[in-house]
Amino acid sequence: MSDQLAVRGIEVHAHHGVFDFERRDGQVFVIDLVLGIDTKPAAASDDLARTVDYGTLVADVRTATEKDPVDLIETLAQRIADVCLGHELVEWVDVTVHKPHAPIEATFSDVALTINRSRT
Repeated sequence: MSDQLAVRGIEVHAHHGVFDFERRDGQVFVIDLVLGIDTKPAAASDDLARTVDYGTLVADVRTATEKDPVDLIETLAQRIADVCLGHELVEWVDVTVHKPHAPIEATFSDVALTINRSRT
């Protein structure tokens, strides 16, 4: 059983989507991360090098989200999961990508996709 580190509500303006206007104008995506990590080594040593530096992680996720537009939030969520798992101490990750301004002809509050990925 691993511990959990959560970073929620990361807002990134990016140009993902199927429609031309989404690619052209972009929109805000909101990303939630829950990371499975073992925090015991960091707690025992009080050493940032023995845990996930969430400032660096968020910067990496922002960069991955802002680059190379894709059509689907499924593709974006997988890209973000790959970035998180690229950090050596992350055992698993839940990634939720929110697209609150999705082009839907109805009143709604959010569209969100959550995926879970692990090293195994």
